Amino acid sequence: MKPLNDVIAACPPSGIRRFFDIAAEMDDVISLGVGEPDFVTPWRVREAGIYALEQGYTTYTSNAGLPRLRELICADLGRRYGADYDPDTECLITTGVSEGLDLALRVLLNPGDEVIVPEPCYVAYEPCVAFAGGTPVRVPTRWEDGFAVDADVVAAAITPRTKAILLGSPANPTGAVQPRAALEALVRLAEQHDLYLVSDEIYDRLTYTGGHTCLGTLPGARERTVLLGGFSKAHAMTGWRVGWICAPAPVADLAVRVHQYTMLCAPHVSQLAAVEALSAPDDEVDAMVADYDRRRRVFVKGLRETGLECPEPGGAFYAFPSIRSSGLDSETFAERLLHAEHVAVVAGSVFGPSGEGHVRCSYATALPLLEEALVRIDRFLRAEEGHQDVR
Repeated sequence: MKPLNDVIAACPPSGIRRFFDIAAEMDDVISLGVGEPDFVTPWRVREAGIYALEQGYTTYTSNAGLPRLRELICADLGRRYGADYDPDTECLITTGVSEGLDLALRVLLNPGDEVIVPEPCYVAYEPCVAFAGGTPVRVPTRWEDGFAVDADVVAAAITPRTKAILLGSPANPTGAVQPRAALEALVRLAEQHDLYLVSDEIYDRLTYTGGHTCLGTLPGARERTVLLGGFSKAHAMTGWRVGWICAPAPVADLAVRVHQYTMLCAPHVSQLAAVEALSAPDDEVDAMVADYDRRRRVFVKGLRETGLECPEPGGAFYAFPSIRSSGLDSETFAERLLHAEHVAVVAGSVFGPSGEGHVRCSYATALPLLEEALVRIDRFLRAEEGHQDVR
C-alpha cells in the first residue's frame, strides 16, 4: 500500500488521553485531568435546544452561522472589551474553538511558514500548525515569571519565514493570564515584522485576579489578529460544539470558504442554544466562575501545604504545580500517582519542554473530590520521600 500522510503519521497521539485511558480501567479514580466543566449546561440553554428540536430547527444554517448569534457575539465583545467587529463580514460561527483554530491556520499559512508558539501550551497548537502546512517554533516561558511571554525571547525566534504568533490567555495548561504589557509588546513585535496574531481566548470569562485583555482591542492589533472564542468553558457547553472567529474581513471571508467545504455549518440546534446563552443575564455564568474561584483558592493552598510549589493561576481552571521536589520527572510522577493513589493528572511534559517538572491539575471538579485528591497527593508525596530515604 502507498504510504499515508507523513505529517499526520508523525504526529503523536494526545499525551492527555493516554493517562485517562489507563484511569478508565481503574476504580475509585479522581480525575484532575480533562479540561471540561463539571457543571451541566444551564437549564434555560438546554431548554432552548429542546425547543429548537421540537420546532424542527434541524436544517443547515448559512455557512457563516445564524446572523442573530453573530450579532450577539460581536455585541458581547463590544460591551466587555470595547471590540468592534462587523457581524456580517468579520464573524464566523465554528464547530467549537478547535475548528476555529484549524480554519485560522489554514487561511493564514502557506507551506513552510513558521508559527511561534509560546509553551507550555495546549496540546493541539503544534499539530494544527503542522496539519496546515506550517512549522511550529517553540519559545519557552518560565514559571518563575508566571509564564508570561517575553517579547525579546519571541523576537529571537523570528526568521524570514515567520508568519504568525499563536497563544492562549488565560492559558491551558498553566492557568496563566498574560499581562497587558506583555501582550502590547507582542503587538509591537507583530507590527515591526508584519506578523499575524492568533489569540485563543476560550477562557476569557474565567479570570480571577484581574480583568481579561482582549488581544484584538490593543492598539495596532486589530488588522492582524484572529480572535478565537466559544461557549464550551464559561457556559458549560462542551458537547454542543459552538465556537467563533472574529477577524478582519479578508481573513474571515477565507475562513468561511474553508468552513463551507469541510464543516458547512455548526449545528443549528446548538447555535440556537448559544443565542439563548448570550441573550439572558450572566447570573449562572457568574455563579460558575465564583465556584471555580473558590475551588482554585482551596486547591492551590492545599497543594502548597503538601510541599508542592504552585504558581497562582489567574484564569481557566488549571493549577500547574512544580513537582521537582519529588525528584521525579513529570511523566513518572503522573503514572505513579495514578497507580498508587488513583489520582489522574497530566504530565507537564506533554505541553512542551517548559512544562517538564510540572503536572496539570484541573479543578473543574467538585470540591469534596478536590479535597480528597489533596489527601491522596500528600500521602503519595510522603511515601515517595520514604522511598528516597531508603534508597
